[in-house]
Amino acid sequence: MKKTLMIFLSLAVLALPLLAGGAQEEEGPITIKFWTHEDPNRTTIEERYIAEFEASHPGITIERVTNSSAKMPELLLTAFAANEGPHIFNTQIEDGYAYIANGRVAPIDPVIAGFKSNDELRDSYVKGVLDAVSEDGNIYGLPLELTNWAPYINKRIFRDAGLDPEKDYPRTWEDIVAVSEKIVKREGQIITRRGFDFRYPYYLVSVVPMVEQLGGKLISDDGKTAIVGDDAWLKLLQFMADWGPSGLNLGSPTYKNARKLFNADNNDMAMAMSGLYQEGRIRADNPEFYESGDWMVIPFPQFENAVKEVASAYYGHFYMVNSQKPEREQKAAWEFITYMLSHSEEYLTEVGLIQPTKKLMSSSTFASIPYADVFASDMEKGNIVYYAENSAKIQELIKEAIEGVMLSGISPEKALASLKVKAQEVLDQE
Repeated sequence: MKKTLMIFLSLAVLALPLLAGGAQEEEGPITIKFWTHEDPNRTTIEERYIAEFEASHPGITIERVTNSSAKMPELLLTAFAANEGPHIFNTQIEDGYAYIANGRVAPIDPVIAGFKSNDELRDSYVKGVLDAVSEDGNIYGLPLELTNWAPYINKRIFRDAGLDPEKDYPRTWEDIVAVSEKIVKREGQIITRRGFDFRYPYYLVSVVPMVEQLGGKLISDDGKTAIVGDDAWLKLLQFMADWGPSGLNLGSPTYKNARKLFNADNNDMAMAMSGLYQEGRIRADNPEFYESGDWMVIPFPQFENAVKEVASAYYGHFYMVNSQKPEREQKAAWEFITYMLSHSEEYLTEVGLIQPTKKLMSSSTFASIPYADVFASDMEKGNIVYYAENSAKIQELIKEAIEGVMLSGISPEKALASLKVKAQEVLDQE
């Protein structure tokens, strides 16, 4: 509750008038503060891009600061509320959209990016990619990555459990349960080896699609009603209650993030949900495991009684520029961003990040990445993650409902009733 209150107080401050900034013009050297989320593979290439850019732009210094992706939204809100936000930042669109809505980021001049117009810039990307950062004809962000998730499988653990990973990999959520029951190991009630576990607490990306498979929706098509389709939501909440420690005891948000365990190949995590970028992290963290071929990626599971085939939502980490900074510094910031993003093939091959330009997505480089076809196929079956000024609060409410049934013994019916009321209140405040 304290964290949620802080977020909304900070967003309220974001909506206040800006201090003097954008029109200022100064001479002399400038320093561009660049905040981004941690990724060792990306750090290696971006530090090189900084050195190259500084060499070709005398008088401009780039200060790159990293934080965990989980901490970034809160740090940005605090900084912007104090009118001390960085020049450049990136965050997931469901967290970043509020900055566009409240006028806190500057639009890009398409000429800086090498295009004659915003329409030409927009057309260079896969259809719809820039919709989330477009308002009134302007474009307020460029994608560092467009990401969807699919399950990674450790073949060695499957075989150790008597399963053939090529034949027995799960196609449905019911399969996920059945396979996990064969793989799981415990000491008393403490799980020492999980078959699978969810990406807590990123419920907008991976859990809302499960509801959509069952015919439910987060928000109605007319945008007026939150939490649509009681049967679908109840089935989802019951599934999560059964998954958790008071049910089948197959996983829990109290355990270490499954994705962070997967790369080590320590016989403790058979399946983890992640994006294409995970491949680069496996290669960096555990070259032997990467080269062994004892891992694979499978499509996002569906419920057996799904009424619609829906894969993971996809989200974008978009680079944005602080509109409070002097125009000269805004221009330098956008020049640096476009320089970094001119290396889309290296971002893909070295880090596993998809910058969804039409050129990259149709390239032989993309086609050569292991399991890129799985992610591309799933992306066609997914929707962009819910983004709005209220998306952070909506996700907190879904977290409250899911973790309530998993950890606190709250019934799915009671959790749903509370979720519906609270989500509707948030939606009505828009």
